[in-house]
Amino acid sequence: MGKCNIVANKNGVLYLLLHLFLLCCLVVGEFYHVSGLNYTKYIKQASRLRLERIQKHLEKINKPPLITIQSPDGDIIDCVHKRKQPALDHPLLKNHKIQRVPPGMPKRLKQEEVRNSMGNEATIKGTPRQWQWQMWHSNGTRCPKGTVPIRRSSVHDVLRAKSLFHFGKKQRGFINPARRRADAPDIVSGNGHEHAIAYTGTTQEFYGARATINVWDPSIEEVNEFSLSQIWILSGSFNGSDLNSIEAGWQVSPELYGDNRPRLFTYWTTDSYEATGCYNLLCAGFVQTNSRIAIGASISPVSQYTANQYDITILIWKVTIL
Repeated sequence: MGKCNIVANKNGVLYLLLHLFLLCCLVVGEFYHVSGLNYTKYIKQASRLRLERIQKHLEKINKPPLITIQSPDGDIIDCVHKRKQPALDHPLLKNHKIQRVPPGMPKRLKQEEVRNSMGNEATIKGTPRQWQWQMWHSNGTRCPKGTVPIRRSSVHDVLRAKSLFHFGKKQRGFINPARRRADAPDIVSGNGHEHAIAYTGTTQEFYGARATINVWDPSIEEVNEFSLSQIWILSGSFNGSDLNSIEAGWQVSPELYGDNRPRLFTYWTTDSYEATGCYNLLCAGFVQTNSRIAIGASISPVSQYTANQYDITILIWKVTIL
């Protein structure tokens, strides 16, 4: 499980601060068209019972907002009191104390976080506008102090998933990124997994990692495709059920979000993607503290070839004090 905060330094570099509280979890038939993409997916007619189950689940994860913000890309951003966010539904977080500045934060970033929380202005690389790097920022409305912005999930979001159980979760049978693929990806069927990675397999202890990632909007041409760029922290084995994973970056996933826009995302699991974990805030366990950043919201502007470049810097580190 994790705790999320995001700040920007005076140079405009964004930091996604994932304070890793690595607790052990006991744990209508129609065609759907994605805007801006030749992506058409058949959604089987949902029974009344299935729709009732979906609605019940949405009522659980879509918490009552203090205010609601309509984003130009169609998203609805709910400003939810930080004590009412979905993460705190987890049994191990019932009495969790949300800290504005987490313990164990690297000293320089801790100072920057305090300055930004007191209202200092910040700019994003490539643009002079303050904090306008997600689409929902464009109308100037912000979530009030003491709340966190949460992208509202819809019935269509759930219907695009294989099932209600699979909504917001990765498929178990993914490819080990540290294993070299012997055969070429099958571009025709879309069953291949193309990737480029840099990784360390050191046996020494490490307490964090940071990466600066350029943000693009790659074209998605097949119904089961996705594209992402991320920082990925792992422990345990891919061959068992003890794999722990924390992931953060940007992704384009029409199946998850219903469009082809690059979006800020997080993912975590403590049991090799079997029962625990999910994307963003779609399940209990990932605590958010920042009122300006919506996990799962689209990023704008994005980099263009021979034009302005935009990036995000993501920092993940382990906190041993709860």
